[in-house]
Amino acid sequence: MKTWLMPTSRVLGKLSNAILYLAGVGLVAMTVIVAYQVFMRFVINASPSWTEAGSIMIMTWFIFLGAAVGVRENFHMGFDVLLYVLPPGAKPWLRAISDACAFAFGFGMVFYGGELVIRYWSTRIPVLGLPTSFTYFPIVVSGVLICLFSLERILLRAAGEPIDDVAADPTITEA
Repeated sequence: MKTWLMPTSRVLGKLSNAILYLAGVGLVAMTVIVAYQVFMRFVINASPSWTEAGSIMIMTWFIFLGAAVGVRENFHMGFDVLLYVLPPGAKPWLRAISDACAFAFGFGMVFYGGELVIRYWSTRIPVLGLPTSFTYFPIVVSGVLICLFSLERILLRAAGEPIDDVAADPTITEA
């Protein structure tokens, strides 16, 4: 199992880094758009109509992408309080339950987000000219990534990798 799992984990690590970089670019882009809107409104006195809808859509993307990376990096919600009270042998079980819950939540995001994408494909966001479904795409993409990253954590734990003690990347060994 480790023969294919560790290379896959390295690829997912690179994907996670690329997603995090993309989310950062989105944050900067949103900031620039909002600054542009403020300048145009208060200095030029002619606020463009697309800036609010565009910045909200970009914000939705980088928040959901960041949440997916948080699942891979183990920054999502979990049973942290119980980890301090229960014996050390319970830690992998609680982490596995937490990852299984994250997987189920991600699956729900894909399923119900997909319903929203399909339902609103025929309507348009007037100021952007895009289908309203573009607002819901981040839910589906993030759900797929959350499922992928939580499944990776579950499989690495089942393979005996010490991912519960390593903060970010399970393929990096400590010195």
